[in-house]
Amino acid sequence: MRISSGIYSIRQGLKNIRRNLLFSLASVGTIVSCLFLFGIFYCVIVNFRTAMKDLENTVTISVFFDSGIEDSNITMIGEQIRMRDEVNTLDFISADEAWEKYARERYQDNYEEALRSFAGDNPLKDSASYEITLKDLSKQADFITFLKTLHGVRKVHTSEVTADGISALNSVVSYASIGIIVILLFVSVFLISNTITIGITVRKEEIAIMKLIGATNFFVRAPFIVEGVVLGLVGSLVPLVLVYYMYDTAVRYIIGRYSVVSNLFAFVPVKDIFVILVPVTAAIGIGLGLIGSIVTTRKHLKV
Repeated sequence: MRISSGIYSIRQGLKNIRRNLLFSLASVGTIVSCLFLFGIFYCVIVNFRTAMKDLENTVTISVFFDSGIEDSNITMIGEQIRMRDEVNTLDFISADEAWEKYARERYQDNYEEALRSFAGDNPLKDSASYEITLKDLSKQADFITFLKTLHGVRKVHTSEVTADGISALNSVVSYASIGIIVILLFVSVFLISNTITIGITVRKEEIAIMKLIGATNFFVRAPFIVEGVVLGLVGSLVPLVLVYYMYDTAVRYIIGRYSVVSNLFAFVPVKDIFVILVPVTAAIGIGLGLIGSIVTTRKHLKV
């Protein structure tokens, strides 16, 4: 396309938007609404996944060894476990550490007295263990099966109910969010399509004359494609600004007003979220406009 043709297409695309200002605003408003909700969902999902990841790290698998096992065998078991891809962390808890931890939880303020009363006699002498966290709790069942096959492992302890609950909750939230976002995107494409259809109807005679004097298919379609892209781009920028200030304000308010929440839950910084959200939202907005315009022109333009 020559520069003059490109300039003409851009001017005509912008002119189409002005001619059908009401429908253009409706299309932009729908895209803004959809991408605003998308941005909110994304912020919620990112924070939810971060919280789930932190929660997953609290779900530990404890591996206990046979009585009288040698240290070299314990080390070998640890090396075999560490080689597994699903392992996130692997910590060795000695019998003395296990006894001290139990005494703290059981006797609380009097745990030092309890330790002295059992001086030299550890009641949990066979309780040395490995404490393991996984990168993905959905793989816990297979991992536990592997642990039970290791020579020298006496018992494997974990909370399967908690792990299954976290995995199920992750799946439900992910599928529900995807379903809602897909529906919103389809609505946006539909409204953009209607806006461009009106523009084609208004310029039907002009288009026919252009074809008679030899205008190419792309030359006729280009202004409508520009129109769709502009609508999509404008519709993607507005929600980004809104979501940025809403998220940043909400996080600052919650942290400042409810210090307990900040101690229990670490919000994902707004910059970390928008590094991904900005290009994704812009791409979705432009893509919606582009797809809507291409589909509509192919359907309604007999060129």
